Amino acid sequence: MNQIKIAVRATIVLTILTGLAYPLLVTGLAQAFFHRQSNGSLVEKNGIAIGSELIGQRFTRPEYFHGRPSAAGNDGYDATVSGGSNLGPTNQKLVDRVQADIKKLRAENPGFTGPIPADLLTSSASGLDPHISPASAEAQLARVAAARGVTPGRIQALVDRRTEGRQWGISGEPRVNVLVLNLDLDRATPVRK
Repeated sequence: MNQIKIAVRATIVLTILTGLAYPLLVTGLAQAFFHRQSNGSLVEKNGIAIGSELIGQRFTRPEYFHGRPSAAGNDGYDATVSGGSNLGPTNQKLVDRVQADIKKLRAENPGFTGPIPADLLTSSASGLDPHISPASAEAQLARVAAARGVTPGRIQALVDRRTEGRQWGISGEPRVNVLVLNLDLDRATPVRK
């Protein structure tokens, strides 16, 4: 009977420590020191949250830069269906999707004749990556500039300003957050209707 009392007390104490105290402490510290990040790195426009810097969004209009394909398919960048497609390079479904994306990219960006950057044809491991490479932005530059009625140089300056370097100077590749860049475009070069 003595062992049962000890086990029950230990369970109660550990539940309070690990189930209540620790999560509250970590949440409090996150809110105090990393408030924006712990709340999802939300991006606001006119005081309304329109997205997150951490999750991609589907942009299809010509005046906007388009992001990477999402492995979520027709669900867009729905985080509840996050994950890679797990389709191998010989899978016909993947081959068909990539060929369709190549046709679409060439049709949308007729001024770009170079090789299409891989990140415009492949989804990330999560399928939710909000970034594209600077080369992917360059591939879309002429289309975006023409749709906004400005010179490509003006759009390139915005891309350059929004290009993030390697994390800590060593990890990853340079990248551009598509949502943040598109918001900059709306502020700097609004589309005239």
